[in-house]
Amino acid sequence: MPDSSTRADGRSASQLRPLRFQNGIAPNATGSTLIEWGNTRVICGVTVEETVPRWMKEQRVEGGWITAEYAMLPYSTLQRKPRDIAKGKLDGRSSEIQRLIGRSLRAALDLQKLGPRTICVDCDVLQADGGTRTAAITGAFVALSLAVKKLMAEKKLVQSPILHAVAAVSVGVVNGQPLLDLCYTEDVVASVDMNLVMNDSGQFIELQGSGEEATFSETELAELLALGKSGVAELFAAQQKALAPV
Repeated sequence: MPDSSTRADGRSASQLRPLRFQNGIAPNATGSTLIEWGNTRVICGVTVEETVPRWMKEQRVEGGWITAEYAMLPYSTLQRKPRDIAKGKLDGRSSEIQRLIGRSLRAALDLQKLGPRTICVDCDVLQADGGTRTAAITGAFVALSLAVKKLMAEKKLVQSPILHAVAAVSVGVVNGQPLLDLCYTEDVVASVDMNLVMNDSGQFIELQGSGEEATFSETELAELLALGKSGVAELFAAQQKALAPV
């Protein structure tokens, strides 16, 4: 796979944008982090409710639940993005992304060990430059891990319910070149766009891929998956570093 060309920001085809976590960004949350991924910035906060959704009670489903909400703040984009509340409903894209975040994190936990409580994950985009959903998932896992540590320190959990780390990254084809971690200017011209969500056992949680008025071959798909897997491995290392004791 060619990797000699440089991109607008100077990266190689297989290079992630700079990544940084700032933990404890929201002191009132049980766990929180600000993930800065290139010029994309997302605050991920986790709060815990000592109850479960009504449907779980009615169906007598044991264990706990994880739910997520996602929003792009009005000033996160070049042109102001009106709040969903101003339109009277959640837009389709935000609804899709928050469901994806919830599914991804539920795959990370043993919900039985969580006990009868609900973990609420809020992901708010401060600045958007491509990859907001992948940043939200990757940051949300760090915030979730911090929240679990706090619950265990408070003796509310006997053992950690976390089964696997979870992270996500984008890949795509731009001008015939497979690229890892697309920024906005690459994303808008990509002929193929794909998001990978994986756990640290190398298993896929979700794949979202499509051609933008284009098609792609099995060979191109294999190249994109290889790029994505290498990028996710780097994300797991960055998460571990962010969660290491100070």
